[in-house]
Amino acid sequence: MSAQVIVFFILAAVAVLGAVSLIVQRHPIRSALSLIVVMVALAGLYLLQGSELVAAVQIIVYAGAIMVLFVFVIMLLNAGEEERTNVSRMARYVGLPLGFFLMLQLAWWVGRGTKGMATAASSSPAMTRNLSKLLFTDFLLPFELTSILILVAILGAVVLAKREN
Repeated sequence: MSAQVIVFFILAAVAVLGAVSLIVQRHPIRSALSLIVVMVALAGLYLLQGSELVAAVQIIVYAGAIMVLFVFVIMLLNAGEEERTNVSRMARYVGLPLGFFLMLQLAWWVGRGTKGMATAASSSPAMTRNLSKLLFTDFLLPFELTSILILVAILGAVVLAKREN
């Protein structure tokens, strides 16, 4: 087994464990920190694929800016630990089997979709230029709508935090 495959499995395990920690954590700040771990592991996976631009964007934009906004909103709302209710216990009994069947379905789709895939070409400046042109021409509207959606979510959190009890 090559070193690249070993690093892939380590980063994949870190990403999966971070995602499980994200769901299991009861405190929202710890969940946000778990999400940062997932984002960094994904950036490492992008680096293994030879996509340095996407890895840098993953770190700078998602793990940096977006997560700072998430933590800011969590602190602004003064969110405490999650309270367990009977509904959450019932969701466990319904959610675990549904999650298992979802994972089976996803594994089937991934296996079916990767049968005839060729290896990806290595990253080059021309590829980065083409990706940039595509992002800022064809996908400019979804790119800007995402930023507006994040801004509206932050404003909504500020309004909820200012509400009187």
